[in-house]
Amino acid sequence: MSDFKYDWAISDVEFPKNKGKVFSCFSCGGGSTMGYKLAGFDVVGCNEIDPKMMDTYIKNHDPKHHFLEPIQEFIKRDEYPDDLMNLEILDGSPPCSSFSIAGNREKDWGKNKKFREGQAEQVLDTLFFDFIELAGRLRPKVVVAENVKGLEMGDSNKTYVGRILQSFSDAGYYVGKKLLNASDMGVPQKRERIFFYAIRKDLYNGPFDDLFATEPSLDLDFDRERITFFEIFDRDDLTENLSPLDGELWEKRRAGDVDLSDASIRERDVLSRFNAKYIYQNKVPNTVCGSDQCVLFDVKRRRNRSEVVKCGSFPSDYDFCGNKPEYIVGMSVPPLMTAGIAERISDQWLSKIDEGKK
Repeated sequence: MSDFKYDWAISDVEFPKNKGKVFSCFSCGGGSTMGYKLAGFDVVGCNEIDPKMMDTYIKNHDPKHHFLEPIQEFIKRDEYPDDLMNLEILDGSPPCSSFSIAGNREKDWGKNKKFREGQAEQVLDTLFFDFIELAGRLRPKVVVAENVKGLEMGDSNKTYVGRILQSFSDAGYYVGKKLLNASDMGVPQKRERIFFYAIRKDLYNGPFDDLFATEPSLDLDFDRERITFFEIFDRDDLTENLSPLDGELWEKRRAGDVDLSDASIRERDVLSRFNAKYIYQNKVPNTVCGSDQCVLFDVKRRRNRSEVVKCGSFPSDYDFCGNKPEYIVGMSVPPLMTAGIAERISDQWLSKIDEGKK
C-alpha cells in the first residue's frame, strides 16, 4: 500500500487521474471520492439524496456530473452520460442504520426512513439492491460497496448478505467481501466496515478464493502501524465544553472506565451516557459517529475539529460548508480506507484487464 497520509491537504496534492473513471453513489461529503482521487482515479460524478451533502460535495470536488435524487429514480433514467457507461469502478455506501449494532436492526426493516431534514424518505434495506441494479445497467468493470459490521451479525442479516451476493452474481459479477478496520490502514480511528468487491464475470481470468469458484481473489490484508490519539491530540485546546451532567460524571472518572456510564452507575446507580466513550491518549481513537459524543479522558472536552478531521483522514482544508465536521466524517468512508482498496483493485484487477487487451 502506498504511503498515504492521514494528515494532508487538497491544496498540497496533485491528482493524476490516470487509473480510470469512478462514479460515487450515496456520496455524502465525498470521503470515498477523496480516496479514489488519492489513488489516481478520475471521479466523474455522484448521486446523493441530501441537498446539504450535495452542496458540500460540489464545493469540494466540482464533479462533472451530479444527480440530486433518490437512487430509485436514478436507476429509472432512460439514458446516462457516456462517462457513466465506461466506468472502471462504481462505488457506493448504501445507508445502513437498519443493520447498525446501535440501531433497531430487524425492527426497522421495510420502513420508510430519512436521516435528516431535507431528505426524501426511502426504505433503507432495499437500497443495496437498487445499487446492484444500477451496476447491472451501467456495467462498470468493478463495483465496490461499503456497509456496517452489523450487516453480518444475526441470522436474518446473514440471509440478507446471501441475497446481496446472489444479486451481484445475477447482475453478472463475481463478488467477495471482507471486514476491514480503518486503524490497520493508516487511519487514526477504530472503524470496522464490511466491503464488497465485485468484478464483471466476462473480464475476470484470475484465481478464486473459495471451493465453489465464485469469490474472486483480491488481497485486502493491511497491516500499517496503528496511530494513537497521542499523535493527533491538540494540546493547545483546553476548552471545557461538556454539559453540567457530563462534566460532573467526568470528574468522577477512573482509569479503565470505558465511557461516562461507568461513573453514572457508580455515583447515581443510573445506566446512562454509555455513548459518551472515553478517548485515551495511548489508544487508537474511537469511531467517529454522525452525532459524536466521545470525551477525552485527560481533558474535559470532546474531540475538536482538527482531531475529528484527522481521525477521519479528511484533508485539513476540506470545506464543511457549515455542516458539523463529525456528521460528515462520521457518515463517510475514511479517504485512506478507500485509497488502499482502490490501489489494490487497480494493481490486482484493472491492470490485468488492460494487459489482456494488449
